[in-house]
Amino acid sequence: MATPLFRDREAAGTLLCLHTMILAAYLVHEAAHQTLFARPGANTAAGETMTFIAGSSYASFERIRHMHIRHHVERADLTCFDFPSLLRRHPAVLRTLQVLEWAYIPASELLMHGQVAARPFFVPSQRPYLRRSAAMLVVRGALLTALACWSLKAFALYFLATLLFLHVLNFFDAFHHTFEQFFVAPDQALPQPQRERSYEQANTYSNLISIRYPWLNLLTLNFGYHNAHHHRASLPWYRLPALHRSLYGGSTPAVMRLRELLHTWHNNRVRRVFAADYGKFGEGTGRADGFVGAHGVSFLTVV
Repeated sequence: MATPLFRDREAAGTLLCLHTMILAAYLVHEAAHQTLFARPGANTAAGETMTFIAGSSYASFERIRHMHIRHHVERADLTCFDFPSLLRRHPAVLRTLQVLEWAYIPASELLMHGQVAARPFFVPSQRPYLRRSAAMLVVRGALLTALACWSLKAFALYFLATLLFLHVLNFFDAFHHTFEQFFVAPDQALPQPQRERSYEQANTYSNLISIRYPWLNLLTLNFGYHNAHHHRASLPWYRLPALHRSLYGGSTPAVMRLRELLHTWHNNRVRRVFAADYGKFGEGTGRADGFVGAHGVSFLTVV
């Protein structure tokens, strides 16, 4: 009898690793909003720890927090790395990303995570972050090397979990907003006036895992209740469902169902790499088909 590629315990371990990274990422988000602990220092410590588990520790938690809070205050998608310009300058990179995304490899998100670690080595303005990036590359590289020496299969399964993790984060991040996107330095002012709260809610969407079974949304720490989160960003994750119900009752047009998003996520996976904009959320049957979504808006990689 042929030996199966994955034993049950290996598959379970891979899924556990995947979900641990997902929870770590969303705990970084909670720490950024100071909703885990009463003391700011405790939130910072938790945020730094969770970035390491999520594989995003090449930038400090404070850098991540700063850019994410700007996203809320200025009601825009702000990114420090101008990846569309890179793709315009290097068509071969664009084509490579499109081919890999067609094959369901999260190449665009790998690029966004990789640039956080790489830019301090090549961009003069990023030199202050070089020591941390180099240290994290050494530490994480040593740990991954030790894992590979112990078990190549374990190393391969960790890599698989990481790819799935990037898919999950992008799936939810891609469809939260139809904000304008700006490529700025961390403290650079936007070229346009600040947008109103009405703009924020009109261009924010809630992508829930399940409307019928709300407990399933705990798999992503209720991150899908995004309209409620933007209505009151200081509210911790476990209170978002109640706020959502108080604001919208049983449902709202801004809530997108999982099957709608899976359809557009699949159909637009190549177009999303270099789309002119995020697309538009429509009405009726197929209302999400024109919602292309975004890359490069994860709170972990906009620094």
